[in-house]
Amino acid sequence: MSSKPTFSNALSGWLMASPLMIVLALFLVLPIAMIVVVSFWGATEFSIYPAFIFDNYEFLFRSPVTYSVFLKTFMFTIISWALCLAIGFTVAYFLAFHIRTQTWQIVLFLVCTVPFLTSNIIRMISWVPFLGRNGIANQALISMGMIDEPLEWLLFSDFAVVLAFVHLYTLFMVVPIFNTMMRIDKSLLEAARDAGATGFQTLINVILPLTKPGIMIGSIFVVTLVMGDFITVRFMSGSQSANVGRLISNDVALLRYPSAAATSVVLLITVLIVIGIMLRFVNIRKEL
Repeated sequence: MSSKPTFSNALSGWLMASPLMIVLALFLVLPIAMIVVVSFWGATEFSIYPAFIFDNYEFLFRSPVTYSVFLKTFMFTIISWALCLAIGFTVAYFLAFHIRTQTWQIVLFLVCTVPFLTSNIIRMISWVPFLGRNGIANQALISMGMIDEPLEWLLFSDFAVVLAFVHLYTLFMVVPIFNTMMRIDKSLLEAARDAGATGFQTLINVILPLTKPGIMIGSIFVVTLVMGDFITVRFMSGSQSANVGRLISNDVALLRYPSAAATSVVLLITVLIVIGIMLRFVNIRKEL
């Protein structure tokens, strides 16, 4: 005998979910709504005032700086995502399929998390003595006779920015991929070997398709973190490069809150579009 949902059951369900809904409304929906509202406000040299004008968006989309900064942001994002995916997939694959005991899997996985026991700033600072003009990397290359003079582009450059991004965010790719790989039924791999598949064929036709949810979750983490990061770009480029996050940070520093809010809204919409495109390749809820 099937029981139909009653009003009291629906009401109790709403009451149970209400604390979470209140938290989401206060700490997620309301701040975003306020940013959207402020993005339409006006600003003078010394103050901001409530209004409903499109001046901030008009200035944003008419400025060639906006497009160059967004292109630079996409460049950082794509390169960092590709490198994080390559390194993260390799590390996760090694831990999941080449380390036989669970104890060593846990130990090595914890080793990967050791750098995250410190702050991002400290981890970025650690690259300065290594990549600097008189740093370890240049001195080693000179002593081996590979270069005659120090390489200037190792530090305070786009290369340094991408390197820092990969260093900071690769673990966000390792964790979901490793978690997905650990749930793959090992009998599928044995069946593939029994059918005569090579290791590469097993990787492409069995492991990779089953790991797509983890890859997508890790990609969402990396893409959103890189597109919103501004400290890394400012520090590792020596203020010689910029992304959208730095654009927002500069507006906030100059007290141009409506302009910063408008840029934030455009960045949020851009990130949501990118995530939406990524989710079209895999249904995470169905796959997990």
